[in-house]
Amino acid sequence: MIRSQLCDILGIEKPIFQGGMAWIADANLAAAVSNAGGLGLISSINAGTEVVREEIRKARTLTRKPFGVNIMLAAPNAAEIANLVVEEGVTIVTTGAGSPAPYMERWLAAGIRVIPVVASVAYALKMEELGATAVIAEGAESGGHVGDTHTMALVPQVVDAVHIPVLAAGGIADGRGAAAAFMLGACGVQVGTRFLVAHECRVHPTYKERLIKASDVSTLVTGKSLGDAVRSLKTPFSKQFAKMEAQGIPADEIRAFGTGSLKKAVFDGDLAGGCFLAGEVAGMLRQCQSAESIVNDIMDGAQKALAHAKELI
Repeated sequence: MIRSQLCDILGIEKPIFQGGMAWIADANLAAAVSNAGGLGLISSINAGTEVVREEIRKARTLTRKPFGVNIMLAAPNAAEIANLVVEEGVTIVTTGAGSPAPYMERWLAAGIRVIPVVASVAYALKMEELGATAVIAEGAESGGHVGDTHTMALVPQVVDAVHIPVLAAGGIADGRGAAAAFMLGACGVQVGTRFLVAHECRVHPTYKERLIKASDVSTLVTGKSLGDAVRSLKTPFSKQFAKMEAQGIPADEIRAFGTGSLKKAVFDGDLAGGCFLAGEVAGMLRQCQSAESIVNDIMDGAQKALAHAKELI
């Protein structure tokens, strides 16, 4: 079984995180991943601060293993969630969409392991300086908010630059991708898109259906002109969003068009008004499975791929 220093630091069995996907990552999914030996994450974007509290408490009834909370720092309630994780005794926090600097002192004093998502070497170094336990180097192949550098190039540069553990994210959906990440120097992987088709994932059936039918060219990036690049499935909504950008429609009008689009995808399966976030690996998905099966398939596949690599020498 693959085991890295990350497992010992966090008390998990397998070095795999489930992405903290907004409006998607809830107690049911997080607990299922944690029970499978990985690290499940609850999103802080789950209908308000008190709902996140309820999800944390629910997860504790579903698993006795470690799980964490992902905090989107650009969210209006980020400061409330920052206090909430301390109040609720959460021991692992991942962060994205902003700097955790204002909260680090309190989190570290509370014994929280802070693991930010980074898209550059410079940001990874800053997070290490702030006291992060590890960083998640996320390449542009990923679903949701994306940077400019791709996983294959980003991960080894971050690994070389910092002295703390590095997880790889973006473009990882099976054991081959995980094995490649380990060979690049990562101590673990974070997977988002593949967990969208987990039985325990609450997204609308249409969302899962579109993922399973996806090909290698089924995603596109929108929002670059707004300074907020996002990768999602090609749908009537995302194509219209891209068209509006290309036509130079005012930014406020474009943002208004996109308001609430993720919720429409997650809960309603609305192809015309919903943003179906997904990474480039969507074309690799073939079936819905349990979260446990997904964790085991990725980790067992990585072990087999790494063992097979010896035959090449």
